Amino acid sequence: MLKRILVTTTVLFATFSFLLPAKAHEHGMMKEDIVDVAVANGSFNTLVAAVKAAGLVDTLKGEGPFTVFAPTDEAFAKLPDGTVDMLLMPDNKDKLVAILTYHVVPGKVMAADVVKMDKATTVQGQDVMIKTMGDKVMINNATVIATDVKAKNGVIHVIDEVIIPK
Repeated sequence: MLKRILVTTTVLFATFSFLLPAKAHEHGMMKEDIVDVAVANGSFNTLVAAVKAAGLVDTLKGEGPFTVFAPTDEAFAKLPDGTVDMLLMPDNKDKLVAILTYHVVPGKVMAADVVKMDKATTVQGQDVMIKTMGDKVMINNATVIATDVKAKNGVIHVIDEVIIPK
């Protein structure tokens, strides 16, 4: 009888040991911020370099919450030759900040909320236009290719183009 109680207790303890970390993760107890998530992903090297050059790392590691429409490295590669190098130059920091903050919306806006919107005001101050066509969502001219990449201080939606403010 004692042996059966010990076995049952051990099994229950082991089961709860595996379930508790999963539940903690589901309830938003993530340790990585938006910058850490982007770095770890490996598809945002250009974006991360631009965030560093613009001096926005501390901001995007801050409390937030932020919604980032994050262009991939391939999206940056679509820009005309020399554009990224030009933007990364210290003399063009204001332009770079304007472009990057145009990709950020204050608050945590999940995909289910984005599809109900027709525009969103960015941290830069201008609106991005949002169009939903079937299962395709557009942010200005960019297509959203992945959604709801969660971070402890917000969410990332991956886009296939760099969006430029007016």
